[in-house]
Amino acid sequence: MADNRRKIIINPDKCDLCGTCVGVCPEDAIILYEYTITVDDLKCTGCGLCAAVCPVAVPEVVSGND
Repeated sequence: MADNRRKIIINPDKCDLCGTCVGVCPEDAIILYEYTITVDDLKCTGCGLCAAVCPVAVPEVVSGND
């Protein structure tokens, strides 16, 4: 059974760690650490708000089966 839910992929090498995405995530699924950023796939609903506000266009919305 395929997972068709959208999810967010963040390339930590391109992220400038500004935290803008963290502030808009309604599910608190984006975690900013001192030197990296991650997405909790169990919390993320794939809404894309983080991708919409990112000043360097790092978050990417993909289908769950990618």
